[in-house]
Amino acid sequence: MAILLLSLHLAFAPHAHSQSLRDVRRVLILNQLSPFASPGLRLMDEAIIAALQKSPYQIELYTENLETSLFPDEHSQQKFRTWYIEKYHDRKPDVIFTAGPDAIKFMVESHKDYFPGIPVVFCGSTQEMLDNEDLGRDFTGVWAVAQPEETLQAALRLLPRTKHVVVTGGVGAYDRDLQAIVKASFRKYESTLDFTYLTEEAMPTLLEKLKELPRNTIIYHTSMMRDTAGTPFIDASQSMPMIAGAANAPIFVVDDVDLGTGAVGGNLLSFEKQGRLAAEIALRVLGGAKAQDIPIVRSPNVYTFDSRAMKRWGLKESSLPLGSILLNRQPTYWEAYKNYILGGLALIVLEAILILALLWQRTTRRKVEAELATTHDHLRLAVEAGKSVCWDWDVKTGRDRWFGDLPTMFGIPLHDYSGNVEDFRRHIHPEDRAVVWQAVTAARKTREPYFAEFRVIRTDGALRWVRARGRFYYGPDGEAQRMVGMSVDVTDSKRAEEALMKLSGRLLDAQEEERKRIAREIHDDYNQRLAMLAIDLENLAADKNATTGIRDQLEEFWARVSELGADLHALSHSLHSSTLESLGLVAGVKAFSKEFADQQGIQVNFSHENVPLDIPGDVALCLFRVVQEGLRNIKRHSSANRAEVRIEGTGDGLHLTISDKGRGFAPGTNSSHGIGIHSMEERLRILGGKFEIRSRPMEGTRIDAWLPFKVPVPVPRAS
Repeated sequence: MAILLLSLHLAFAPHAHSQSLRDVRRVLILNQLSPFASPGLRLMDEAIIAALQKSPYQIELYTENLETSLFPDEHSQQKFRTWYIEKYHDRKPDVIFTAGPDAIKFMVESHKDYFPGIPVVFCGSTQEMLDNEDLGRDFTGVWAVAQPEETLQAALRLLPRTKHVVVTGGVGAYDRDLQAIVKASFRKYESTLDFTYLTEEAMPTLLEKLKELPRNTIIYHTSMMRDTAGTPFIDASQSMPMIAGAANAPIFVVDDVDLGTGAVGGNLLSFEKQGRLAAEIALRVLGGAKAQDIPIVRSPNVYTFDSRAMKRWGLKESSLPLGSILLNRQPTYWEAYKNYILGGLALIVLEAILILALLWQRTTRRKVEAELATTHDHLRLAVEAGKSVCWDWDVKTGRDRWFGDLPTMFGIPLHDYSGNVEDFRRHIHPEDRAVVWQAVTAARKTREPYFAEFRVIRTDGALRWVRARGRFYYGPDGEAQRMVGMSVDVTDSKRAEEALMKLSGRLLDAQEEERKRIAREIHDDYNQRLAMLAIDLENLAADKNATTGIRDQLEEFWARVSELGADLHALSHSLHSSTLESLGLVAGVKAFSKEFADQQGIQVNFSHENVPLDIPGDVALCLFRVVQEGLRNIKRHSSANRAEVRIEGTGDGLHLTISDKGRGFAPGTNSSHGIGIHSMEERLRILGGKFEIRSRPMEGTRIDAWLPFKVPVPVPRAS
């Protein structure tokens, strides 16, 4: 067990001797296993040491190992613990790292008596492995998060015909801790998949069994640091390669150090990431922060897969979860040689250009200025013909040169104008200035192309719509020097768009009027006639002279007529909600949600917050129709038995959400472009609203709709 004395004050720098030594901080890393026996702990230790090298202190670094894989018996472990307690009795660390569940348990048990007050930063373990134990005030750190269920779901997407899942692992303490988490996570799938746990086998027996697995099987490997025969293994570099070499089915794993030897991958935890997070916490502790004031964090997992293993088993990259990392991907011929190909082509093109340039220079030198003048005139004519204006803004001086159809766009009688950029800003409509300048600032900062659509006010007061595109150009110092671009007058297309919107609005108004007429006719005429017919049938059924058979048949007719009347009433309410018209949006949506739930057998949870009573009729009707169509889509497509509807006043508008946990769909499929969706989008667009739909297969769907509307902000009562 060696001491590593890190002279992190850069003792080998030429001026090191002239600097005073920094304050010394003593750090102990207590590992469950030797880094040589665990590639994961090695990565974790390396990340911790790399971070400590950046600290402002001179670090005395001590590393110790419990070696629970090589010395698993309690007697040996007690000797290790006793020796470390004695060793550091008079050499107290300023902070202690504990890596692995057994190392953490040792420090929890001994901290109060032998290491009182010393901050402990833990990592390398899940919270379940410590039985969710309260560690104490002096403990903080990083929990790893094992997510077998996420990996299983990813595996089932890649291999949808899977019927059998084989879980492999060993009998070491860490092995069993991890297997317990896996069993608990997989329990809910036991009714649909056949699970076999090969965790009590000697390695040779295990390898033989993995050669004979049935078709449609996947393997989930946990950890195998010791087999049932007592043989120790290094899981990532010994167990995994042997298992991958013998198995006749694809293997999915828990952590990223198991990739590269035949495993496909999964939702993987990262030892290196845990080490970096733990080191960041330790640096705060060394800087004076108390462990009890630093929250425990959870290390995020990442979907990571090995391209070579996926190719071996014929798995498609398109079936991977979004955001997955794909390692060891073999480049295509184009990807491998594109730089050479493009470089060769560039040289050929460059040589051709140089040759042509020399020829052109020899024959047309005297015509250059005339050519340039002609080109400038042609560009100007093209710009003017298209009701366009080009600009060239010198960022440092603020000078802005415009040329093109300035009379049409700005009412300026010239076709070429130079001035200050503020001259252009004054022409922008006051309501659009902030948006335009935000777009300019964003393009300058991100170095992305600039785009904006806004209104300008001509010198004669007329209003024009402009669509502008441009780009910044930067100097050697990285600062923006010029901005060049073009603005196009789109007033005519905007007017046409507004006319279409008005036409769409009139069509929707006509549709709503027809709905009202049909609803009134159903309510006032057909419902009354059905009611009279039901009364006549009831009277006939009550006639004492009628036979029992006739009375039964009349009662059946009466029930069917009553049911038809109820259906017509519901249809009338669906076509035109009197509750919406008389009591407002909240009452209308609440009533429809209840009727929909009663008729369709889908539970609808409706909630609202800060929704005013004085909502304009067109706004209320628009959101009501969106709710109707959204819930109908849930019934038609989602197979969900529950839906959530919420309306919220946001201060400057209304926000409606409709969500379910049903079947969902992939973006871009036909399900995301149905007539109902287009109908909702069109209604919102006419009133200046926004519409967004998000969905993923088997994860449900959510609809968000926003409509601009001023909602009074509640004033808190005086205390």
